[in-house]
Amino acid sequence: MNNAGEVNEGDVILKLENIQMAFGKVQALNGVDLEVRKGEIHSIIGPNGAGKTVMMNCINGLYHPQKGNIYYKGERINRLSPHKRAELGIGRTFQKLELYGGMTVLDNIRMGSHIHLKSGILSGSIYAGKTKKEEIEDREFIEEEIIDLLEIESIRDQVAHMLPYGLQKRVELGRALALRPEVILLDEPMAGLNLEEVEDMARFILDINEEKLWKVTCVLVEHDMGVVMDISHRVVVLDFGNMITDGLPEEVSKNPQVVKAYLGEEDLYITRR
Repeated sequence: MNNAGEVNEGDVILKLENIQMAFGKVQALNGVDLEVRKGEIHSIIGPNGAGKTVMMNCINGLYHPQKGNIYYKGERINRLSPHKRAELGIGRTFQKLELYGGMTVLDNIRMGSHIHLKSGILSGSIYAGKTKKEEIEDREFIEEEIIDLLEIESIRDQVAHMLPYGLQKRVELGRALALRPEVILLDEPMAGLNLEEVEDMARFILDINEEKLWKVTCVLVEHDMGVVMDISHRVVVLDFGNMITDGLPEEVSKNPQVVKAYLGEEDLYITRR
């Protein structure tokens, strides 16, 4: 790794070391280790209750593990708050939608970029000079890059809670992208979507991971094994808070422990795109 804060393609950008998290007598994570390299789509799979969302909450600061360390770009971030981690470049979508239902699509997405607006209260109240320039540039980025990428131009002015569920999922992804993250945590982005919507979401994830403008490292929690095995560079498997394996999709799909714990007898590996 380079100097602190500098990470090249293929370097470890996010590292979890012996993470332990318990709720009373329930051990949600039991000494979990994880290394995510810059440029990867690194998926986390496992049965319900395996600890997947708990791990995501530990990464973005909603939970603070009782033991272990979390490193981002080589810096220990254990005690940083969620908004401080967001400022560092860690974005997040949630298993349960967390949109501002009464606001428009555009305004929901703009909420994700507030940490990049540096103008103070006084300059913001008169909306001139640097403040005006800053907001115009921010809106142009959202309109031209995020809304266009997610193909939601036609609904940009609609109220979020009036939209179909699949489109609301796109809006939440758009808000996370407005943060300009280097790492994005995607907690079951395909849950509740129909086949066409799943294909669209998978395409969006590939785009933000591969396109030069974005090049976002993705940590993906997902139950759709076809998608996971198709788009992931690496897959980690959890079972009752324990890590079973972490490896290439084709290796993971053929691991006997994984088959027994989660995948069943069928080999679900699908050739990656």
